[in-house]
Amino acid sequence: MTASSSKLIVNVEPQETRVSLLENNVVTELYIERKEDEGIVGNIYKGTVTKVLPGMQAAFVNIGLEKAGFLYVSDVDVERDHIDSYMEQHEELEFEDERRERSRRAPLQPIENLLRTGEEVMVQVTKEPIGTKGCRLTSYISLPGRYLVYMPSGDQIGVSRRIEDEPERKRLKKLVRKLKSEIQGNGGGFIVRTVSEGVSETEFENDIRFLTTLWKQTHEACEKVSTPNLIHDDLNLVLRMIRDLFSEDISQMIIDDPEVYGQTLEFVERFYPHLAPRITLHDGAEPIFDAYGVELEIERALGRRVWLKSGGYIVLDQTEALVSIDVNTGRFVGKRDPEETILKTNLEAVREVVYQIRLRNIGGIIIIDFIDMEREENKEKVFEALAQELKTDRSRTKILKISEMGLVEMTRKRVRESLSRTLCQPCPYCDSRGIIKSAITVCYEILRELRRVHVHDPEAQKLKVNAHPTVADLLMEDESDHLERLENELNLKVMVKADKDLHQEGFEVFSL
Repeated sequence: MTASSSKLIVNVEPQETRVSLLENNVVTELYIERKEDEGIVGNIYKGTVTKVLPGMQAAFVNIGLEKAGFLYVSDVDVERDHIDSYMEQHEELEFEDERRERSRRAPLQPIENLLRTGEEVMVQVTKEPIGTKGCRLTSYISLPGRYLVYMPSGDQIGVSRRIEDEPERKRLKKLVRKLKSEIQGNGGGFIVRTVSEGVSETEFENDIRFLTTLWKQTHEACEKVSTPNLIHDDLNLVLRMIRDLFSEDISQMIIDDPEVYGQTLEFVERFYPHLAPRITLHDGAEPIFDAYGVELEIERALGRRVWLKSGGYIVLDQTEALVSIDVNTGRFVGKRDPEETILKTNLEAVREVVYQIRLRNIGGIIIIDFIDMEREENKEKVFEALAQELKTDRSRTKILKISEMGLVEMTRKRVRESLSRTLCQPCPYCDSRGIIKSAITVCYEILRELRRVHVHDPEAQKLKVNAHPTVADLLMEDESDHLERLENELNLKVMVKADKDLHQEGFEVFSL
């Protein structure tokens, strides 16, 4: 990817902010933050332990939200190196010290020895609440800056593994260690972020001073407030994108709101002045997400079926347990060799699958059902193509080889809700099943219910049925013979009324 191939497109409305990452003019990631449910990852709270669970080696902590947060023993054990815990959550970073290996070998203390109900703790959110689960917490505080991540309770230096040049890695570690000693007197630990490659001493010095001052303010706030209470909230979505994504790969950030543009420019000029020329204000009459084709991709990403250029398609189904992705040849029939047709479809599907996973922010367990291939070398080609495409994904993924049934099992780290869960809600009409009973099925249920009502009220001479118009029409027309036979058998009259306010599965039967 060239330095000029990526853009951040920012759409600001009073009720929500949306940021889209474009790579080579293709929408690849989408971030949404709404006023009523702004993200809380990175926020620091003073909370109270409400329950300790020895069987799960975890605890619930009340931090003032609707659901209590979840704190695992691995995130509270004071004997572990803080940097080691951070590395497990951020696999792209690497810690180069023998103490990391020692801390991994050291057994964790039981959580009941570390926490007790009613105890006050300072914790930080590492995962948003997802579905019915509360947020995940850690007592190892991490404060991210532009170039460094500061860990107040650590004392080590780590370097992002994405910085591969060994002399540069050594330079960065030496420089940060020197500044750490001069500014802090060896207090706290740091992780050098990927964007730090080639950064000067002055920029690191500014980052360290900013982060240590921020920690001092946070620590002092914790001493003063009661529990539960928020003591530090992370940057808003636009400023987080500046901090976390705005690297040399990003040529431009385009914002459509003058006020947010001004605030962003002020923030950038203060902390990252070299980025200021890349921040621009959208001045076109066309809405910014329409102008860059983002709105169209959002609609496409909410669909269940996605067509491939060849005529094949993939189907994505999201459940509580996992996401299944099915690959089909569809209209693509090839010319000669069926195996080559299948291989071509699967390879085309690989790119679309990874694209949809990133765009929809699908996480957890993912099962991809590729079209069955007979040749082992073709299976290997598809697997290697998938592994290669996933290298573009910033989220941590693990994949297993294609099984004999053509399935690929993979996991993707989930730190925020998927796009469909953010923009959609469970269907109240079908009760989230994705299907409803057919009109004919409901008709037969009504006929059976008429018998039940007659048994309980044998003296009734008239029964009334209220049903959805589709069901009522079917009952009075196609199923009229069955209804008439039932009336003669039970010696009563049935009146059917269409009620458009009723669910297709809903109906009422009562005596008159």
